[in-house]
Amino acid sequence: MSGPVRAMSAESAKSTEELKAISQNTRRLILETLAEAKSGHPGGSLSAVELVVALYYVVMRHDPKNPTWPDRDRFILSKGHAAPLLYSVLAQQGYFSLDQLRFLRKLNSQLQGHPDPTKTPGVEMAAGSEGIGLSVGIGEALAGKIDNRNYRVYVMMGDGEMQEGQIWEAAMCASKYRLDNLCAIVDRNGIQQDGLTEQIMPIEPLTSKWKAFNWNVIQVDGYNFEQILEAFQQAKQVRNKPTVIIAHTTKGKGVEFMEWSPEYHGKVPDKRTIESIVKEWETK
Repeated sequence: MSGPVRAMSAESAKSTEELKAISQNTRRLILETLAEAKSGHPGGSLSAVELVVALYYVVMRHDPKNPTWPDRDRFILSKGHAAPLLYSVLAQQGYFSLDQLRFLRKLNSQLQGHPDPTKTPGVEMAAGSEGIGLSVGIGEALAGKIDNRNYRVYVMMGDGEMQEGQIWEAAMCASKYRLDNLCAIVDRNGIQQDGLTEQIMPIEPLTSKWKAFNWNVIQVDGYNFEQILEAFQQAKQVRNKPTVIIAHTTKGKGVEFMEWSPEYHGKVPDKRTIESIVKEWETK
């Protein structure tokens, strides 16, 4: 069964202004969802909004009415703590109702604290243990090659994951099998749970490392839709090697007191504070 094609074309491409408006609404949903849950991870959810919006609204082929469509493009959220971001986008796309967002992290909810494909339509991988998403993405990409399907696989990783050995074992494997249908995205916001990545376990020079593993490397401003969409388009043109997009972002993007703060990796402000933030956005 085929599904609708959501890809970069005259028919489906949205304007930059539309994508910015969707991103702002997504940030609102993330905060309101977390306020209702009273727990979760705002910093890493807010940092990667534009990247996920670009994928679901322009780049990927997918069908909310048929989440298991065999020829769909796959999005794997390896940094599973950013589930509020994924859920907010999936809800807006119609995988489930927006009303379900208020049940985040509730007992027996469809939306658990980390994504679970057995509970949530549109989720490809159970996440929570950092560092495994790229390996799963390789399996999906290899399966696509073997089955002669033309779908693409996108894996979003946090920069803290770059400290894990499994990432680099997977990087070698993807290069060996020339997985040009695989595109990794690194949310390079410079902060992990306990502090700055470069203080805890330096990962630079990150670009040189990926190139040394024979990946095609593209760097972008993670909030510039022109750069983001061009990078995804370039990745589609590359043959015989995987691509990684290193997106330079800001932890807690959009909320001034959260930006660049490790404190808000897993801390949620109270509901009144979030209501004040949303109200301020609405008056701008």
